[in-house]
Amino acid sequence: MDALQMATAERTDLADLLATLRPEQWEAPSLCEGWRVRDVVAHVMSFDVSLLGMSRRAIRGRIVRTNQAGVDELALLSTDALLDKLRAHLRPQRLAAAFGGRLALLDVTVHHQDIRRPLDLPRDIPVERLRLVLDCSLRSLELPTWRIARGVRLVASDLDWSHGSGPEVSGPAEAILMAITGRPCAAGELTGPGRPVVAARLAH
Repeated sequence: MDALQMATAERTDLADLLATLRPEQWEAPSLCEGWRVRDVVAHVMSFDVSLLGMSRRAIRGRIVRTNQAGVDELALLSTDALLDKLRAHLRPQRLAAAFGGRLALLDVTVHHQDIRRPLDLPRDIPVERLRLVLDCSLRSLELPTWRIARGVRLVASDLDWSHGSGPEVSGPAEAILMAITGRPCAAGELTGPGRPVVAARLAH
């Protein structure tokens, strides 16, 4: 299965979750500051845009609010309409399909957890997807991963995956992913002499 197929499968899993949520869960806060669950879903869908469309959005959002501008475009949709839109676009398109689908896979996997964690709805991410997403996150220029993971050795306790050198930080692969992509709540699930380094970087 390639990255684009994995991204399609991950979007399908997200849609299946969303179909089970109650109205108040759609309005619940996610791990993304200032965004409800419905806003995160809108953000996931906002990546299916052309480069020109993204450029126009960046202008409207004055660069730093580009992501918010994408969410705002879908703000008037009902939750049913958001879910229908996701179901109609399970296979990433245009900009979301860049880099063989790796961009979409990274985005939807992390945001899927941004929704699940506050709702206390854990899951087991398929190992093949999780390993690729961890690798992709370390190459992302948009995420704080390079800064958080610098100078430590990350070791997944439930997956044959490790990265870097320095004091060790270990824990479940999903918790490592969420921590290095900037989610402070995951730091408490990590252990090892390098954990204070990661925790301090997440606090700033």
